[in-house]
Amino acid sequence: MKSWHRPLLLCAALMSVLVLVCGIGLVIDGRTLLGEPVWVKPLKFGFAFALYAATLAWLLPKLTRGRRLGWWVGTVFAVTATVEVGAIAIQAARGTISHFNADQSDPVTLALVPILTYGVMIILITQLIIAIVVLLQHTAGPALIRAIRAGLGLVIVGMLIPVYWMATDINPRTVIDANGHRIPMYQGHGIGDPDGHGMPLTNWSVTGGDFRVPHFFALHGIQALLIITAVLAALAGRHAWLRDERVRARLVGSTALGYSGLVAVVTWQAGRGQSLIHPDAATLVAFAAVGLITALATTWTIFAARRATRRAVAEVAPRQPVTL
Repeated sequence: MKSWHRPLLLCAALMSVLVLVCGIGLVIDGRTLLGEPVWVKPLKFGFAFALYAATLAWLLPKLTRGRRLGWWVGTVFAVTATVEVGAIAIQAARGTISHFNADQSDPVTLALVPILTYGVMIILITQLIIAIVVLLQHTAGPALIRAIRAGLGLVIVGMLIPVYWMATDINPRTVIDANGHRIPMYQGHGIGDPDGHGMPLTNWSVTGGDFRVPHFFALHGIQALLIITAVLAALAGRHAWLRDERVRARLVGSTALGYSGLVAVVTWQAGRGQSLIHPDAATLVAFAAVGLITALATTWTIFAARRATRRAVAEVAPRQPVTL
């Protein structure tokens, strides 16, 4: 880890500490905010940013083109993410709303809202720049490059989904914070239940569409694809048909296709005002179609790779003497 991006490693470490602090807060602090413990939101953000910052800390030093640009963009991301999540934690400790808070009477909220608003934009821009720089890389193996490119693409989509929804649905309302104060709010997370309620830990809505669902899946797609890539590389030592880097790249590609289909379906589901855990027939058919297409692509790749390996072995194997 000595070669990893230091500011991003520090960011990941701070987020990990925040997760620990929030875990303690969940035990000793009984306050609730919008139907969930006040420390759940910073815990979720801390966990997500710890995982993603660590992923970028590993990735950026591997760049061969635009490495200096990648270092500076990663540093901007680390600083912005730390400040952004710090603002969320401060509001949680104060027992009040962080995002979408329109309270003009609270000076702390007035100071933090611009950070929460523009921080998202800065984080999105840094991801776009990193994605462009990664597209210029050709030194890593095809499987790893495909996983990184598809994963970063999913990250960008995951950030744009809630931004688009928030820009198109103002949804003004008033809520009560953990201190009993009435807080005016704008925008929200979804359709039918803008603040999301019901599901354990995530508090995703059980009564309406919730755009935090595709946001979550898309943001963590890169980790899922990197894990798949690592597993395939490990299995290549046992299975000859996996030793061809192109085969592993195709399998990563079919996984990325299926994962992107999953994100598309849950986005469509949320846009129709439907909870993740209450899919209708159309949603189930869409899930089944994604699963079938992914399975067919994966099966075809495996079958073709095994057949090619058997053919190659047959061509190079020495002729055995015939015993009469």
